[in-house]
Amino acid sequence: MSDTHKLIVDVDTGIDDSLALLYLLASPEAEILGIASTAGNVPVEQVAANNLNWLALCGAPDIEVALGAREPLVIPLRTTEETHGPQGIGHAVLPDSGRKRSVRTATDLWVDLVREYPGQLTGLVTGPLTNLALAIRREPDLPSLLKRLVVMGGSFNYPGNTTPTAEWNVSVDPHAAKEVFDAFSVVPAHRRPIICGLNVTESIEMFPEHVRRLAEAAGSTPEEIISPDDGPDVRSSASNSVIRHMSDAIRFYMEFHREYDQGFLAHMHDPFAAAVALDPSLATLKPATVDVETESPLLIGTTVADWVGHWKREPNADIAVSTDPAEFFDRLVHRVGNYARVVG
Repeated sequence: MSDTHKLIVDVDTGIDDSLALLYLLASPEAEILGIASTAGNVPVEQVAANNLNWLALCGAPDIEVALGAREPLVIPLRTTEETHGPQGIGHAVLPDSGRKRSVRTATDLWVDLVREYPGQLTGLVTGPLTNLALAIRREPDLPSLLKRLVVMGGSFNYPGNTTPTAEWNVSVDPHAAKEVFDAFSVVPAHRRPIICGLNVTESIEMFPEHVRRLAEAAGSTPEEIISPDDGPDVRSSASNSVIRHMSDAIRFYMEFHREYDQGFLAHMHDPFAAAVALDPSLATLKPATVDVETESPLLIGTTVADWVGHWKREPNADIAVSTDPAEFFDRLVHRVGNYARVVG
């Protein structure tokens, strides 16, 4: 846990992507070398703006934020403002950072960083895999140059959240996901990608009590209470600016989950993947050969795992199959709460 992890983070920010960034910023062992923005939850220009604005709000260093793919490789882009709000950050309205995007593209960022830090860089992707697929086309040795890849995506022996069988990130660009999983078939077992799918991430259920604990850890006042009885115009009055904006974002996410009969909660898919990128022992992993359906109109975007070797192909991924959500939230509250106390 004390070793430094050099990271490239590829996101479609996004409410839970936002909290994943905060988790990494709050983790002393995380060194973010670059942030690649991709279209997904919202269009890519808004994703990049969200990244820059979160960095500025936290007083973070000028981490390079690169603009990535505007469209998936083959199919048209779908965004999900109904899930994440018109700007991708729920009810939150972040101050304009005034910071500038990188002159490099996200593809250039991926390729340049893996070449600069061969065998040292961990890639974390919490959005569609478009940027990474394009980078691999540019640098076919990228999977071997990367220390490890962690992906939030897919769903294994578990329903989808976008179609009956497909998870959002993969369904946005299934062709990119297939290219990436195929490309990583060459890496040795100890460097296989770690895949955090819905089968685990939907157990990471954030409730209002978690937000209250975060605010308490940050020393924010008054007590931060998100209530299902609040009206649609209620906003946080937290004294801590990080907590205030984070709470307004999460409130929207909880309202969305309730609207779709999942309860007044929020699935924190991406912060969990960020935590696993820093400490894989947080999840129980099981090797499998993963492929993605790209042709069937009924099943497009479905991730299929061969656990027992039916395809006679070596495993190309380690799939997270279980975790301890309470342990994850203890880490989240401690790290992000204390970080917000200092910067907010």
